[in-house]
Amino acid sequence: MSEETKKAPEAGAPEQAPDTGVKEEATQQAASPETGTADPAGAPKEEPKEDAKKKDGWFNKKSRELEGVKAQLAAAEKSAAQAKEQLLRIAAEYDNYRKRTTREADQKFNDGISYAVNQIIPILDTLEMAANAPCADENYKKGVTMTLEKAAKAFHTLRVEEIEVLGKPFDPNLMNAVQQVPAQEGQESGTVVTVYQKGYKLGDKIVRHATVVVAE
Repeated sequence: MSEETKKAPEAGAPEQAPDTGVKEEATQQAASPETGTADPAGAPKEEPKEDAKKKDGWFNKKSRELEGVKAQLAAAEKSAAQAKEQLLRIAAEYDNYRKRTTREADQKFNDGISYAVNQIIPILDTLEMAANAPCADENYKKGVTMTLEKAAKAFHTLRVEEIEVLGKPFDPNLMNAVQQVPAQEGQESGTVVTVYQKGYKLGDKIVRHATVVVAE
């Protein structure tokens, strides 16, 4: 056998590719746990612990802020309720004060009117007697009648009313009886048959009781 035949490769033997080292490096990268890429099964990348702590701290801060706002709101609602209650109490006290002062003012006014009317009533009694007395001078009688009419209008303005008693049952709250007479035909016992002096009232206040004669 010649030397050329010895140097030639044997027939059918496979040729070996040059070792580039790329395959080995890729295999090491896939197996290394320090890389941040997903593993061959596609598992997600784990979140760093430092980021998780930051998120927890942010949520805790917001939770504390929310609790503080709720406490402020509760305090404000309590303060508003107390202020409302105080205002309602003041309004009620003022309303009672206004009503009381109004009643007192009305009472003083009525007392003043009653006093003045009591001073005028005797004059009206005299004019009533003059108007009912026989008189030949018609002008004189007319003048007295006009004076009584003006007095009645003044009493009406002052809310002073004459107490109607003639023909009514005797009422000691409104009348003073000075005499009893036998009841005439058609008259009931205890009925007022004659009025000596007229009675007057101002609202529910009696200015002067009527002086009357009552049937037995």
